[in-house]
Amino acid sequence: MTKDIALIVGAGSGLSASIAHAFTLEGLNCVLAARRTDKLKSLCDEINATAIACDSAQPDQVSALFAQLDTLCDAPAVVVYNASARVRGPLVELDAKAVTDAINVTALGGFHVAQAATKRMLKKGAGTIIFTGASASVKGYAQSATFAMGKFALRGLAQSMARELAPQNIHVAHVVIDGGISSAQRPVPTDKPDSLLDPDAIAQSYVHLLKQQRSAWTWEIEVRPWVERF
Repeated sequence: MTKDIALIVGAGSGLSASIAHAFTLEGLNCVLAARRTDKLKSLCDEINATAIACDSAQPDQVSALFAQLDTLCDAPAVVVYNASARVRGPLVELDAKAVTDAINVTALGGFHVAQAATKRMLKKGAGTIIFTGASASVKGYAQSATFAMGKFALRGLAQSMARELAPQNIHVAHVVIDGGISSAQRPVPTDKPDSLLDPDAIAQSYVHLLKQQRSAWTWEIEVRPWVERF
């Protein structure tokens, strides 16, 4: 029997790698999409995943990505949109082209991927789509207007999709990651234990969303360190 496919868009070595490991343990075959696939080789070798080059801000590249997926399955069991881009700085100094490009990745790319996934999931009659949010999804910080615009828009897309698609047996969820994520480059400070989110722990929340029974679906969850301020 062919395993179900999990597509993770915006894959890399951080949170998305933890999600890929967690989904693999659940018996899913992972397809990892990113603009640069060379950085995914070790992860693909570890979990026997497939990497596909894709810039989610480009509709033609998203179409090509799903065309390749069509050769593997009728529809992915789960799609995670994890891609985003940031442009920081005072509002009056922001470059409009850079802002547009960042929002195209963070929000519009999510639309392109979600639309392609939804078309296939509707035919199948089932599926799960999860969007990765951030503190900026619900709180606009100073000198972070671009990221706030993109993440607010992505959250709005997720909420609208959840209301439209839940009655058609497609679970849409948005995960607000409210805090910094630990990594090899950003270890948890010894004097502040648990002050950063563990990416493997976050991944378990994605697994929970995937496995939720449809009589009690969640459209949004927030995850944060227990010492993080609300």
